[in-house]
Amino acid sequence: MIKSSKIFVGYRALGFVCNHVPLSLRYINRRNENLVVTAVGKSFHTYGCSKLDLLSVSGQHPEEISCLTSDAYLVFTACENVIYAWRRGTELKHVYKGPKENVLLLLPFGPHLIAVYEDSTLIVWDIKAEEITVEIPFTNISISAIVHPSTYLNKVLLGSRQGCLQLWNLRTNKLIYTFDGWGSPVIVLEQAPAVNVVAVGLECGDIYIHNLKFDETLMKFSQDWGAVTGLSFRTDGPPIMASTSTMGHIAVWDLEKKRLHSEIREAHKGGISGLKFLPNEPLLITSSSDNSIKIWIFDLPDDGGRLLRLREGHSGPPTKVRFYGVNGKSILSAGRDSTLRSFSTEADNLNKSLGQASFNRKAAKRKGVKHDTKKMLPILDLCSEATREKDWDNIAAIHRNSKIVTTWSFDRSCMGEHKIMHQRFKGLKNVEALCLSISTCGNFVIIGYNTGHLDKFNIQSGMHRGSFGKEIAHDGSVRGVAIDGFSQMVVSGGSDKLLKFWKFKDHSEIASMELEQSVSKMILHLESAVLAVAMDNFKIVLVDIESKRIIREFTDNAGSVCDMSFSADFRWLIAATSDSSIKTWDISSGKLVDWFTVTPLCVSLTMSPSGEYLATVHAGSPGIYLWANSTLYSNVLLHPLPELYDPLQLDLPMITMDGRNENNEVTIEDEADDSVAEFKSPEQISDELVTLSLVSKSHWLNLLDLDIIKHRNKPKEPVQVPKNAPFFLPVVSGLKPTFLVEDSDSWKEKREKSNILDVMQHKSEFYKILFKSNETENSLQS
Repeated sequence: MIKSSKIFVGYRALGFVCNHVPLSLRYINRRNENLVVTAVGKSFHTYGCSKLDLLSVSGQHPEEISCLTSDAYLVFTACENVIYAWRRGTELKHVYKGPKENVLLLLPFGPHLIAVYEDSTLIVWDIKAEEITVEIPFTNISISAIVHPSTYLNKVLLGSRQGCLQLWNLRTNKLIYTFDGWGSPVIVLEQAPAVNVVAVGLECGDIYIHNLKFDETLMKFSQDWGAVTGLSFRTDGPPIMASTSTMGHIAVWDLEKKRLHSEIREAHKGGISGLKFLPNEPLLITSSSDNSIKIWIFDLPDDGGRLLRLREGHSGPPTKVRFYGVNGKSILSAGRDSTLRSFSTEADNLNKSLGQASFNRKAAKRKGVKHDTKKMLPILDLCSEATREKDWDNIAAIHRNSKIVTTWSFDRSCMGEHKIMHQRFKGLKNVEALCLSISTCGNFVIIGYNTGHLDKFNIQSGMHRGSFGKEIAHDGSVRGVAIDGFSQMVVSGGSDKLLKFWKFKDHSEIASMELEQSVSKMILHLESAVLAVAMDNFKIVLVDIESKRIIREFTDNAGSVCDMSFSADFRWLIAATSDSSIKTWDISSGKLVDWFTVTPLCVSLTMSPSGEYLATVHAGSPGIYLWANSTLYSNVLLHPLPELYDPLQLDLPMITMDGRNENNEVTIEDEADDSVAEFKSPEQISDELVTLSLVSKSHWLNLLDLDIIKHRNKPKEPVQVPKNAPFFLPVVSGLKPTFLVEDSDSWKEKREKSNILDVMQHKSEFYKILFKSNETENSLQS
């Protein structure tokens, strides 16, 4: 399909993390890091486990990925009946086209790849040659799980929907043994750290630890949350196994005591599809269909788990999207999961969650969001003003079937304290807030209701500051409201086909204008003071709020208007309609200049204040799609489209990496070289076995003759200690000073002398004569 229209080019998609396809874990030696691979629609993502940062995004597949797996060299994905092998997560290396049936399971098997198809045909592919080496059709069982038992050469264990297990030798194509099973379909098979032992997860919720060698069940566990969707064992010491269910719970089992150790309730909002313990680490990584990846660490005093890292997006499709601020770098998105999120157009690590809407935020914070029983219904509309974001709440939102308007703080990234509601509606049912608008000063919010009331509140205190009209502003529901850029005028549109103008301060009516049909939606361009009004007859009119007259009318719509947006320079009006169209009108000429269709339907759109991007959200998709404005970097001639113009069908933008993370991408040097798949055996396989040395023959040949060698190498004479030189060398004074050389005997005598000073030292000659005569008792002779 064509990738661009006259104005907009698909740029990238935001907010995608994972889906229902189980994750795959791989270790890159040169990065010294575990990588997790998740499927996202027609592509897959690779994340680093150290920070959960996005490392690479694969190319697009023809259809959505049904299953994936990986080894140290390649990532394997299956799309319908075709298998793809990827290098570095982005480079396509091999393609394997099998039978017509879709691929159900994949398992790397050394230099081969095992694929199980929906008709229970097992095919072994040669990875490099892209050829089928073994093909085994199964007619009596339906394969539902597969695992390679450790140390079982050329053998795989197959689990079936009938409940039995079969051990096959793929080299001889023979069935070795059939295990009876436990009367429930097998969902998961996982190799235990012990040899000959596997864990079997059943659809009924039972978990069996089974010894394959003796066909004996070692222990049994049972979870009450439905089918077992994942099993994993800790390998860093403690005998722990984790299991998951379709309800989003995690159970932690103590294998030594054979009982439940702990549990993590509502770890995910949806069913958990992926579960893996990181090798030799107390870290557990999970993925779910709720579009989130979580890493849990088991470091609590009771060895329980807590959340360590998280990466998530909307678990439900967004309902409203708006750019925040004047720089156009942040997008506010409200989803059906009752959360409000901010997505950055520059870097994914700047994305943040503002929280989940709750009637009692303090209780939800104390108990945890996942245990919140007071969760509000999804947000239908929102507005924001960045002027006073540091001072108080600056975002207001209305909820489905609710008369309460909630406030949020972008700076503090949380829900505000105020629940805005007029006292007249207290205790009344069937009252809904339908539209709202925040003043440019950031102090007031005006809310329109289905009862026809139009009220003004102070957003800082949440107090009521007046109502428009004597009793009600419109005879029917108020469907749109806007405040001009100077906070002097308020414009409201209702189901009574009237457009009314009010003074902002005293709330008095200035004028009114009758339209052809009831107002459906309204947006205001502040700088030009022009209001775009969409009506129930699919028409869009532009109204100058100063002169209070219609200046443009656009009638070429075949469906109701879902959302509208002005370009920042007031050059275009962009609208999404219910016929899956996105149209752009040139305001100066009043002509349609761009028109394309997308699937699925666009439910909301917004143009960035800088004019760079158009952001759209679509029915059934949890992501936000960015379209680049091509007129900013190329010359585009926008001629009016002919009346019988056939719109272009465009693909939604693909998921790509942001510029800040390009340096973290997995490179060729990081990945292992698959040219020689060399097996590395552990140094000591078992304590009961003798491990042979791999050193050369010269190192061990003379070990028996060590005594003879030592005797032969013994020195004939004792080792002579070298003479120590004096610290100060003696010098003979004279015209030419020379060193005083003493013979070895005199040096030896000095060495043998005591350290006590000699009494004759430093004495005169006369003293020496007297001392000598005293010893000889002959003074006259002296």
